[in-house]
Amino acid sequence: MGLFDFVGNIGKKIFNREDEASKAVTEHIAEDNPGVENVNVTVENGVAKLEGSAKSASALEKAILMAGNIAGITSVKADGVNILNGEVLAGDDEFYVIQKGDTLWAIAEKHYGNGIKYKAIVEANKEVIKDENKIFPGQKIRLPKSL
Repeated sequence: MGLFDFVGNIGKKIFNREDEASKAVTEHIAEDNPGVENVNVTVENGVAKLEGSAKSASALEKAILMAGNIAGITSVKADGVNILNGEVLAGDDEFYVIQKGDTLWAIAEKHYGNGIKYKAIVEANKEVIKDENKIFPGQKIRLPKSL
């Protein structure tokens, strides 16, 4: 499944010291769990290693984004996660890094040809985008290909 890179100095700050990170990131994902059973995260030197069983590729992608969009996490490894339904990771979705000046409307307009489809982006990223008016440069989101 590989390594997913993120911007480590942006995002929600949920831990102060690395010795708190594993527990904090595990709890963060479990709190709004997108469908990863027995989720466990180990953080070392800014790398979050996910373990568990994902109900789908989409659930795993959401967990990766939840972990990666945390301040202090520079990359996420998901090799320890089994996708139960046999789907391929990122099979139908594209990852997008928010740029300065981006709005969800503009992203939807560019990728789907219709700005109103920003609501589908919000829905596909509800674990990462808690407020559609609060996105930030460097944040990574999923853009579903099939809308």
